[in-house]
Amino acid sequence: MMKVSVTVNTTELTDLDLQQMSQLGVDRIDFGNGNSFAGVKEQGFPDLDSLLKLQRRIRSWGMDINRVTLPNITDSFMDNQDGSEVQLENSVNAIKVFGEANIKIVRQRFEGDVFYGRSQTYQAIQRGGAISRGESVGLLKDKAESPTLEELEKWWRSFQRAYKELVLTAQENGVNIAMHPSDTPHPDSPFGGLGLHRIIDDFPNENVGFVYCIGTRAEEGGSPLVIDEINHFGRKNRIFLVHFRNVRGSLPTAGAFEEALLDDGDLNMFKILLELKKVGFNGCLNPDHVPILAGDIADQDKKWANSNIGWKSSNLGFAYSIGYIKALLTALNEVTG
Repeated sequence: MMKVSVTVNTTELTDLDLQQMSQLGVDRIDFGNGNSFAGVKEQGFPDLDSLLKLQRRIRSWGMDINRVTLPNITDSFMDNQDGSEVQLENSVNAIKVFGEANIKIVRQRFEGDVFYGRSQTYQAIQRGGAISRGESVGLLKDKAESPTLEELEKWWRSFQRAYKELVLTAQENGVNIAMHPSDTPHPDSPFGGLGLHRIIDDFPNENVGFVYCIGTRAEEGGSPLVIDEINHFGRKNRIFLVHFRNVRGSLPTAGAFEEALLDDGDLNMFKILLELKKVGFNGCLNPDHVPILAGDIADQDKKWANSNIGWKSSNLGFAYSIGYIKALLTALNEVTG
């Protein structure tokens, strides 16, 4: 049965955070910042004892850890700079720690998987003054150049070199390793539609799959692409976690898109749930990139301005989204049994 998770970008969770999550019916917590775990700053990877203490505290509220993020792989590793191999070693060690804590999903970030400077970010104002992230290709006149084919192939070789070791380490430790699509999904982005297929082609291991982000993929091709990809990757059991979010428009159709509340975008989220049910997905639905409502204190990042990227207590947008997802799941069970 599908469950609900929320993303946090810190391990410094208050009792209020956990109490509100529990009251709203959150089942699992996803940790989006790999550098936030105790021990990473000192030794490069998480400290097991501190992780287990955090895990026990979360479990005391009836929840558990669903997905974690590994320490970042930066440009220095992707460019094969001297001394950068320690980044891969840290991620390998982190997987071993998470595996020992019986945490089943890890994500690795790779610098360079997103092409910045290809579209103009703007503040979209929606119903009642809600704020969301918008991006337009046409509004940005001086665009950054895309990498050349040779540069992309060099980047992919560095990715393959790292992922080969990460995948095998995860497999040996009973862990699934999940990739998030490139966001924004500009043409030729490494983890755009073709890149997602390439990951599976290069690494056919059963523990290799995706944090499948509905919003990001809708930005590239709307509802038809999302439905097709869920069917394709889902029937192969390669969807480990779903970022459940809605958008208006897409880069191919409007040359722009805006993130939206779950009931207020182009996608019929119930139809998407039906497709997930059809392919046997039973992981977590995560209300990712929530628009900012009046009174919210948003967790923001300059890379995704005007978007709530992580949980904060008393956040109306997250509370609304969690309730909406739980209602959809109730309806799904009633309709499909």
